[in-house]
Amino acid sequence: MSSEEPHLFRLPRPLRLESGATLPRVEVTYHTYGRLNAARDNVVWVCHALTANADVLSWWPGLFGAGCHFDPADWFIVCANVLGSCYGTTGPLTPDPLTEQPAYQHFPLLTIRDMVAAHEALREHLALTSVHTLIGGSLGGQQAVEWAVQRPELFENLVLLATSARHSAWGIAFNEAQRLAIFADPTYETATPAGGAAGLRAARAVALLSYRSPDAYDRTQTDSDESKLDDYLASSYQRYQGDKLVARFNAYSYVTLSRAMDSHNVGRRRGGVAAALGRIRARTLVVGISSDVLFPPQEQQLLARHIRGAMYAEMDSHFGHDGFLIETAQITQFLERFYVQSYVH
Repeated sequence: MSSEEPHLFRLPRPLRLESGATLPRVEVTYHTYGRLNAARDNVVWVCHALTANADVLSWWPGLFGAGCHFDPADWFIVCANVLGSCYGTTGPLTPDPLTEQPAYQHFPLLTIRDMVAAHEALREHLALTSVHTLIGGSLGGQQAVEWAVQRPELFENLVLLATSARHSAWGIAFNEAQRLAIFADPTYETATPAGGAAGLRAARAVALLSYRSPDAYDRTQTDSDESKLDDYLASSYQRYQGDKLVARFNAYSYVTLSRAMDSHNVGRRRGGVAAALGRIRARTLVVGISSDVLFPPQEQQLLARHIRGAMYAEMDSHFGHDGFLIETAQITQFLERFYVQSYVH
């Protein structure tokens, strides 16, 4: 576990969002681990996924931490909680500075580009003029690829896992199904911190079907008692995972962040996806997962095809989309090969 305390950064000015709305005051919670070296060239910036937080050592063990590929003894690691979340960064439950009341379901629409704008303001605050490696998976990968398109000179290496250049119709449909579950909960409109909790529980159950694979469920949730007629392992697993998320997250942030994910399209107002990806100058590793049904491998192959000189690697995993958080041994092997090849060439 990390012993570092989180930091809080307040943007020096209001943040105008891509939608045209303005957040008058934005605070970003972030963690740092390790120390900048004398050359200031050992920065690793992590962009986290949908319901994660800024404490990357707590949710990406095996890849980040003592003895891992990204060891704080060697790297200066930065991870910032995304805009719209509920882990310390401005979001739907943050009191408005004028009304002193949270916006709840009326929080303005956010996009991936708005999240990147907050990251960029934090980077400037930290006076980091270059980043050795920018890494992210899923929603974090969407942020990373968008940022690399915006600031091609800033990043030396880019690592994208289980993500895409544009959120697919399939992914948007999954997110909308989850939001419909939340909206069907009448408490969502009550604008209280626990509003929409039952809907969020159902939404998480829907999401799990996209995070894992049929093989993963068959391996871990098949009942050995063939006489059962009810209360199957798979059923109790869905309820358990829903309860876990409700205990640590809220429906308003979930709706906000899932909508931001839907907005992801690096080609918007840039002449299309291929033209946008062509701007990236970082040496790039793109990692797909064989069993990922939410971000199938062809989406990572598209990234690798249009990012100049990108290396593509695909992990063989039965964990589905969640493999990018679990298969850290495979990811480490890919990273070791990537860095060796990058510096040989």
